Amino acid sequence: MSAPFEERSGVVPCGTPWGRWYQTLEEVFIEVQVPPGTRAKDVSCSLQSRRVALSVCGREVLQGNLFDSTIADEGTWTLEDRKLIRIVLMKTNRDAGNCWTSLLENEYAADPWVQDQMQRKLTLERFQRENPGFDFSGAEISGNYSKGGPDFSGLEK
Repeated sequence: MSAPFEERSGVVPCGTPWGRWYQTLEEVFIEVQVPPGTRAKDVSCSLQSRRVALSVCGREVLQGNLFDSTIADEGTWTLEDRKLIRIVLMKTNRDAGNCWTSLLENEYAADPWVQDQMQRKLTLERFQRENPGFDFSGAEISGNYSKGGPDFSGLEK
């Protein structure tokens, strides 16, 4: 189980006109398809705690207020193979109950099915973190998993 949970269990992406976004307990990933041959100097990316702005070759691709706050100093962007921009944002609130329902405050919302799948995945990721000796990457979950699922922390061992 040396690989991170999301690598073993896959991601639950939310498709957008420019690419997709997905999340883990700690991070939000934004993947933007750009024209092949794009160079880093063609990219302008501003990452703030509650705001993101991305332009490629002078054209705005993504701009607005994020759904929730992030740690601005830990946000990064990379240009991969000169055709994909990957932005990684570190969530301020890293609870399983903090499932972003959209990337921006009023844009790029996950449809209800995708949102449900995202919440299930974050709950399983929380269970994995709380029980490192078990592998939840292939597990299914049903029942009460909204807001991060049931809280077992008060149970005696």
